[in-house]
Amino acid sequence: MTTLRELAEQAASCTRCDLYQRATATVFGEGKATAPMALVGEQPGDQEDKQGRPFVGPAGRVLDRALDEAGISRADIYLTNAVKHFKWTERGMRRIHQRPNGTEIKACGFWLEAEVGVVRPRLVVLLGSVAGEAVFGSRFRVGEHQGKVEDAALGSWQGLVLSTIHPSAVLRADDAEARERSYAGLVADLVTAREAAGRGAA
Repeated sequence: MTTLRELAEQAASCTRCDLYQRATATVFGEGKATAPMALVGEQPGDQEDKQGRPFVGPAGRVLDRALDEAGISRADIYLTNAVKHFKWTERGMRRIHQRPNGTEIKACGFWLEAEVGVVRPRLVVLLGSVAGEAVFGSRFRVGEHQGKVEDAALGSWQGLVLSTIHPSAVLRADDAEARERSYAGLVADLVTAREAAGRGAA
């Protein structure tokens, strides 16, 4: 059986789409190989691309705080992204993230299916629209699925999914009140996910 380490080594030289050409590294998933819950984000950001690890930038700090408030330990979950390379455009001295397109999401679906197939979590949390599209297709909208525990399949895996906002949405909110509201919703959704994943525990 293929292991997560073997998959990560294979993904390091991935050329399934053109994103690898401008990325520093393939940012593969990390975490517990037998996790009851997997979290799937959208794509690596600037810091993730530089460090080669998922959710280590500003959005990662929001997620870590939300996980803690929801009673979920990062050490007990598997954390990855739907797309493994950073897609960006230059703005002055900064690299600004660009949304992956459908072709790129589908190309990287190979790795996501493989990861979930190895971990076999009871529940997958989809963080944001790109993660949702990777599972449900291009018509996915976060608002229509947010907070709902649903049955889904991804490759050989079948189980439960829960969709919520990406932590970066909290950072992009218009004002303090909107940020607080978005963050509270993220925490509430993670609590729902924790409870749903726990119901399948032995």
